[in-house]
Amino acid sequence: MTDPQHARLLPWTTPDGKTCIVVGDGEGAVSRIADGVEAVQLDMAEDLLGHADEMLADRKTTFPELHYLARQLSSSLREVCRVAESRRVRLPRRER
Repeated sequence: MTDPQHARLLPWTTPDGKTCIVVGDGEGAVSRIADGVEAVQLDMAEDLLGHADEMLADRKTTFPELHYLARQLSSSLREVCRVAESRRVRLPRRER
């Protein structure tokens, strides 16, 4: 018996911003690459938060630096939300 096939939201989009998915049992090469990309995205988000804390504590941080930080935080949050959505969909449903 084979494992059931499921659609998985991938942690990247096409060059024009369209959603990418893979259909499979979650054990294929694309799923393993996606797992690695998600891990990197989450690690980078954590590092960025630490950097943000340091910059926000420093009163000498300039407006352009804060603007750049906000752009990076926004991008990182978008990635983390995509990872969370992908993982939420893959969680087994619990009966209430």
